[in-house]
Amino acid sequence: MAGKTVTDFVMEEQENDLSPAHRGIILFAVMLSATLYSTTILLVASILPQLQGAMSATADEISWTMTFNILATAVATPMAGWLAARLGMRRLMLWSVLGFSVATYFCGTANSLTELIFWRVVQGAFGAPITPITQTILLDTFPKRQHGTAIGLFGIGVVLGAFLGPVVGGVMVELTSWRWAFYILSPVGAFAFMALWLSLPRDTSISHVRLDWSGFLLLSITIASTQLVLSRGQRLDWFDSSEILVEAFLAVIAGYLFIIHSFTAKKPFINLRLLKNRNYALGLVLVFIYGMLNFTPMVVLPSLLRDQAGFPDSLIGYVLGSRGFGAMIGFFTAMFIGQKYPRESMLAGFATLMIAGAWLTTIDLNVTFLELVLNGMVQGLAVGIIWVPITIVSFSTLPVAVRPETSAVFHLLRNLGSSFFISLTVTEIVRSTAINYEYMTEMVTPFSQPFLYPWVSGGWNTGSVESLAQLSKEIARQATMISYLNAFGFYTMAAAAAIPLVLLVNPAPKKLSRAPF
Repeated sequence: MAGKTVTDFVMEEQENDLSPAHRGIILFAVMLSATLYSTTILLVASILPQLQGAMSATADEISWTMTFNILATAVATPMAGWLAARLGMRRLMLWSVLGFSVATYFCGTANSLTELIFWRVVQGAFGAPITPITQTILLDTFPKRQHGTAIGLFGIGVVLGAFLGPVVGGVMVELTSWRWAFYILSPVGAFAFMALWLSLPRDTSISHVRLDWSGFLLLSITIASTQLVLSRGQRLDWFDSSEILVEAFLAVIAGYLFIIHSFTAKKPFINLRLLKNRNYALGLVLVFIYGMLNFTPMVVLPSLLRDQAGFPDSLIGYVLGSRGFGAMIGFFTAMFIGQKYPRESMLAGFATLMIAGAWLTTIDLNVTFLELVLNGMVQGLAVGIIWVPITIVSFSTLPVAVRPETSAVFHLLRNLGSSFFISLTVTEIVRSTAINYEYMTEMVTPFSQPFLYPWVSGGWNTGSVESLAQLSKEIARQATMISYLNAFGFYTMAAAAAIPLVLLVNPAPKKLSRAPF
């Protein structure tokens, strides 16, 4: 009984009042909302070429449609806890889904780049609370013994949406225009809104908590500056750019001031004392690594397969789809073992990701479609197995009252992990490609040993401009392939780094203990 608050008893009473059918309807409604939101994560990435042409924009200008959406999402996500306390979770979910759906429709009606960027910002700001509040609703709605099943089904929705995004975007662009990639999501949003309206119980407690504006603004500057550095660093040559230097300086200073403020304020925007909870602190680190490993292959592999290995777009879609299929199997598996054996499940998941990454370091430009599909299924299986136990363990020793706030930080770090590692991977690919190309071309001279023996050099020679051009193209392909292998090596090491951290996690207790703050 110790450590529980009045809100905890209210939530437990609410759980007992809900029938299994009602809980199932709530699960469907919030899962549909999460799927709707996650669909847009990679949707715009799949239609960027069409957007660039329609808006008569440069590659740098059109990239702001993604950058500002990410910024708005990152800034609004930490506010989910305060908004839930101020508005109530039901009202917050309804407003978030409604605002997100309306903004998605107006993205499709945009006639200028400025207008599109504006609605992408609105879309990101309204959609940001959906994922953390959805998770909180599920943890509050279902009894603890069913958390594994609820979080597993929720994870399927999130992952399924991320895979549907590129597919929906590609199909709509091919059949109609880029506008319908947005239009088609609006009716789904309206249906999700009605399902939430009819199923979510009315909020029993609303707290008129004042917003810690100092903490909010400092954290917003930190997150926004960090995201700009990660999003634009490679394009602007990192710290050779004055813009990146200014953004990095702001991120460091604002982050330092935010930490000092959070430990000295009476009611900080985010209670950093929650990090005294061992499982929650470890869970934040693990979910950051999980974010690093989750979407990176989906961003990296298409360019490798299309530009270097010559795969058609249809086959690339199937390769990405295989990861989604494996993830669904992983989530279903985790429903049964993730809650009962959390540490073992996370160990198995991260070890499987490490094996999948090591497997990718052995491929070459002659890799087969079947090998990529099998590897994608292994990756997806691991991702699905990890999500349920990492969520349950992170929140198992925290009071119910802090779930909205802690869930928002949890998903914020997952998103930051994805942004950080994608930027790191792209930087390594670009940097390593240039170094490899320079090193390999140094060996291409008329006096190099292989060119003295035609049966060794084959069709390659230095006797004509055409042959040198073909040779240069092939060297560029091989140099790029080596850089991707290096990136896959980073992926493997990141998965391996999570394994010792998992061993430090305490198993989820049967009863909620007193919070250590």
